[in-house]
This record gives sequence, structure tokens and C-alpha cells, in this order.
Amino acid sequence: MAQQDDEAWFAPKLYGFGAGLPIAWQGWALLGGYCALVALSGLTLRPHHGVIWGIVLAVLTLGLCVIAAHHTRGGWRWRWGDPD
Repeated sequence: MAQQDDEAWFAPKLYGFGAGLPIAWQGWALLGGYCALVALSGLTLRPHHGVIWGIVLAVLTLGLCVIAAHHTRGGWRWRWGDPD
């Protein structure tokens, strides 16, 4: 099941819906960039502009989910585990 040529950035979750851990450097870079932007926006916006920070956080999270869904091996769908 090792598919190294499929350009996927994330592995699918074994159980449930969504993506698991990154499997390529692009996925790790995306996740690291997301964490850095959330931390930076939290430090700069949250103390004085809580509502704006909430909107920025929602937009960043939505962007992460859309990109991760597009780059997950097999896409996002409900999984019940290995179909042994």
C-alpha cells in the first residue's frame, strides 16, 4: 500500500472523517505555517481585537481544511478501519 508517487501531503485517518498526519514535507510545511499564523495572530490581534481574531482564526482553519482535503490520499470520507 506504499504509494509514493501520488503527490499526497496527508495520510487518511484510519477511523473517522478527515486527514491524519502529514506524509510529505509540503504537509508539514502547511501545518507549521498554520500554527505559526495562529500563534502570531493570537499574540497581535487577540488582546485588543477578539472578534477580528476569531474571524482570522476561522478563515485560517477553513483554508487549512480545504487544502488538506484536496491533498489527502484518497480524499476525505468516512473510514471504518482496514477492510481486511
